[in-house]
Amino acid sequence: MTNVAVATSSPLAAEAARDVAAAGGNAVDCALAAALLTMNTEPGVCALAGSAFITVWPANGDPVTIDGNVAVPGAGLPEAERGHGAVSVSMEYGGGIETLVGTGSVAVPGALAAIEHAWKRYGATNWRSIFAPSIRATREGFPLSSACHYYLGYSGESIYGRSKEGFDALHHPDGKLRDIKATILVPGLSDTLDGIAEDGADLFYRGELGAAIARHCRDGGGMLTRQDLATYRPQDRTPLMATVGGWQIATNPPPAVGGAVLTAMLIACSTIATRRWTRESLRQLINAQQACLDFRKRRMDLAFDMQSEATELIESARNGQLLSRWTSASTVHTSVVDSDGTACAITASSGYGSGEMPAGTGLWLNNCLGEIELNRRGLDAGPIGARLPSNMAPSVARRDGAVLAVGSPGADRITTALQQFLINYLQFDMSLHDAIAHPRVHVDTSGKELRLMAEAGHDLPDVGLPLKLFPKPVMYFGGVGAAVFKQGEGLASAADPRREGGTCIYEQ
Repeated sequence: MTNVAVATSSPLAAEAARDVAAAGGNAVDCALAAALLTMNTEPGVCALAGSAFITVWPANGDPVTIDGNVAVPGAGLPEAERGHGAVSVSMEYGGGIETLVGTGSVAVPGALAAIEHAWKRYGATNWRSIFAPSIRATREGFPLSSACHYYLGYSGESIYGRSKEGFDALHHPDGKLRDIKATILVPGLSDTLDGIAEDGADLFYRGELGAAIARHCRDGGGMLTRQDLATYRPQDRTPLMATVGGWQIATNPPPAVGGAVLTAMLIACSTIATRRWTRESLRQLINAQQACLDFRKRRMDLAFDMQSEATELIESARNGQLLSRWTSASTVHTSVVDSDGTACAITASSGYGSGEMPAGTGLWLNNCLGEIELNRRGLDAGPIGARLPSNMAPSVARRDGAVLAVGSPGADRITTALQQFLINYLQFDMSLHDAIAHPRVHVDTSGKELRLMAEAGHDLPDVGLPLKLFPKPVMYFGGVGAAVFKQGEGLASAADPRREGGTCIYEQ
């Protein structure tokens, strides 16, 4: 009998994983079911027509990261028809952002292809069973989470007003956003999911659903074509590896940037001499963040050869050169492990959302081409089919009969949140809950000058950066979810108190 531990984005998603475990699912099945639930019941925060990375370390095999990231669209289009259909939107969300929305911001979605690929390779239950909780939730209605409500308070009209069906699902007839915990019914979504459960991902990529998505984008001047969808394939990649506290950690490799930055940060902090946070160990942590995030902004965000840049970043961390210059810059996640020793970590995103919903599908489309702070090339993001930049870094780790799955949402705070959790848990031997809940710091590179963002509770060193201090833990610093299985101790899971999360342990 296989038992599982789950940490995910909501109690509803944890219940989905529990249902699949009870039906005989393993860690991968349960992770996929929970991830699907979050993608389809977290409007604004995530959506199925976006991206996902899935890192799996099977009990008897090597780790692999399945790359289901979004890709540059435009297959078969003449040059004159590229670069149209996007609209600039400014919001006060996150202290003020500008992003591109509309059909021209939609990249080729990869999440569903990655989910099907992972299930075919590692799943133990049937395809329909991992969709059943999402179909049920979207057919009966699901509660609007506080995280969704917060984001939609800024984007409900400017972005999600672009689709009448979508806007009406989230708002009262007078235009007011529905309350937290209000029941949300998205027209057409349960039927769409039921069709995918029946026909597989082909319906989305090569069938009628894909035709409707491509037609909607092309009619609006966007670049996504039927050829883009029909030729999209997920890719198996060999994860980046790092060692912390005797644990081997496998994380997301290039062309994504998040895993390389996380790996370099962990290497740069591997020489911390104490087993607790002191002023000197915090100084080393902050310097590592500053150096890695600066390298990313200067060298990686616009790089065509991401592999060579990632290699240089990691090697400079190993040989000590990375820190020498610094001693004087929206997602959902699910982590599942099982008692057989398999771990699965899934992080997914649809950007800020394009606001576009092809009529009758219930599917909000991504705006990943329009995430200007991440995709700095904008609509001209590179050759057709190329994967876009990503911070996502779902990770798995092993040591002496123990296995861990972990990840976090949170834009560029993904890597710094995971850095601190992994040091807390693997290096400082904090409990799983304490390692997640412990106060965090983050070097913010988004503005004209660097800032140190910090939660209260640290004895902070003077590192020469302006400080913004948060009096209590806040969602800004990510939402780590972790699950672990240890021989002789059993299963455990914990979700970040900074976000609305869900956990469960299923034991037969």
